[in-house]
Amino acid sequence: MPILWLIIIVLAIALVGYVAGRRRALASAGGNTRNLHSLPIYYGMNVFLTTMIPALGLLALWLILQPIFIQSQVADLIPESIASTSGEMSLTMSEVGRVADGIDAAIEQGLIDETVTQDPGLDVENVTQLLRDAGQIITQDVTDPILAAAQVYRAMSKTGAGAMTVAVLLAAIGGFIASFVITQKDFRARNVVENGTLLLLIGAASIAILTTIGIVLSLIFNTFEFFRIYPASEFFFGTTWNPSFSGRGQLSQLGVIPLIWGTLYISFIALLVAVPIGLYAAIYLSEYASPRVRSIAKPALEVLAGIPTIVYGLFALLTVGPMLLSVFGPDGVNWMGGASSVMTAGLVMGIMLIPFVSSLSDDIINAVPQAMRDGSLGLGATPSETVRQVVMPAACQGLLVRCFWLRPAPSAKR
Repeated sequence: MPILWLIIIVLAIALVGYVAGRRRALASAGGNTRNLHSLPIYYGMNVFLTTMIPALGLLALWLILQPIFIQSQVADLIPESIASTSGEMSLTMSEVGRVADGIDAAIEQGLIDETVTQDPGLDVENVTQLLRDAGQIITQDVTDPILAAAQVYRAMSKTGAGAMTVAVLLAAIGGFIASFVITQKDFRARNVVENGTLLLLIGAASIAILTTIGIVLSLIFNTFEFFRIYPASEFFFGTTWNPSFSGRGQLSQLGVIPLIWGTLYISFIALLVAVPIGLYAAIYLSEYASPRVRSIAKPALEVLAGIPTIVYGLFALLTVGPMLLSVFGPDGVNWMGGASSVMTAGLVMGIMLIPFVSSLSDDIINAVPQAMRDGSLGLGATPSETVRQVVMPAACQGLLVRCFWLRPAPSAKR
């Protein structure tokens, strides 16, 4: 049974329990609500929650534990020659899962019969072609061990799904009966419902905290596993970044220094582009532009901040890269020409940063007191001299504070 239908059935049983619990409480009080310990709604909610929460909790727990159990059982069927390390084992189990899902999709499309897939002597070449005809993504030809493991995986998943359906429905019906039986006029339904609601809120908060802890632990454990395969000295001090995805048993060369150097290199070029353009645009909009021009130019400039990053990537790949290639030629310096060059990435990233630099600088420049501008102009300075010698030195401290998180120096008391 699909999980969605199972949830709908549990919810329907809980709603029936709500109505039945409320009516039973009123019947035990002779129809007079003043004889009840709690309001009628609490009696119905008690049956509703007792029916739904254990069933849905069991469903969630089953969905988490069943794949782990099945993978541990199926992993024992994989020969060590195919998966010699834990990293290879995870890739192999992913392939097993894809083959099992592909067989299910082929059965749904009518390309193969269910009884045929259970045959131990099934031809792997026919299965590979069948899965490709069904539109499934298979990274390599299906082998006999992978096919056998996929057949066991499907059988255990089907058995587990049936057992899960029965267990969840029994939990829902059991909760319905248990809460319905104890429902009577003297039952403290309000206390039970409020305590149950409190536990649900605590559980929701705990899930948020435990999710964060789980992410951190997952990163830590995977980091230890990674450094078990790739020594830390080679990762932090290696000068070659060459991940390998072709074939088993071939380790990649993962030195992080090229990535750090490339990041700094691209960031430097991006800042060379973004800072002058963004700063000069902010100076013009805040000091020289008329209100009409500013009302048009500033929103138009800030539209760049709303463009998705993938659009900038396509712009770099389809426009900036070929343009640089046409300017410097195919025999030019590697960092200058090409769609994947450092100059292409730096230019596009600089364009992407222009609205942020401009908006930040514009806010800080406008925060400079108008009295400083008036005083400079009153002493005979030109607008350009006022901007250069008064406004920008006053705004420079704010720029440093916002960009580098520096605390401004305390002003001396006079």
